[in-house]
Amino acid sequence: TMPQETKSHPFSADEADLATGVIHEKLEGWVPTLASDDEIRAALEKAFDYRGDITITLKDNSKVEGYLFDRRSDGRTLAECVVRLFPKDRDEKISIRYADIARLEFSGRDTAAGKSFETWVKKYREKKAAGEKNIGLEPEKLD
Repeated sequence: TMPQETKSHPFSADEADLATGVIHEKLEGWVPTLASDDEIRAALEKAFDYRGDITITLKDNSKVEGYLFDRRSDGRTLAECVVRLFPKDRDEKISIRYADIARLEFSGRDTAAGKSFETWVKKYREKKAAGEKNIGLEPEKLD
């Protein structure tokens, strides 16, 4: 086997993304097709990674808008899989079974669009170095 060549080369997060082939999907405004169980599972997986609010329309036509913070997707059937969200308009956590979801929309602004974790860490360290307190994991307000 050939010896591995290692280089220490500082490069930007953008170059790192290009080097590793990372694709940043623009999901804001997307309404995925939820025809099959697989499509529902795949769409909710993307919703879990999304850092903006989503709107779920249930099969009884009621709607819930909020931030999806957890999901249990390992059930055999959609009735055994659950998403959990913080609704925008109430101070509680709610659970919704995959089987009850009729429509999903990536409705809120993706607070991570065009940004990287590295950028966030850099800002965090700068604030910390400047002596700021209470700079936890709060997303910054963009508007």
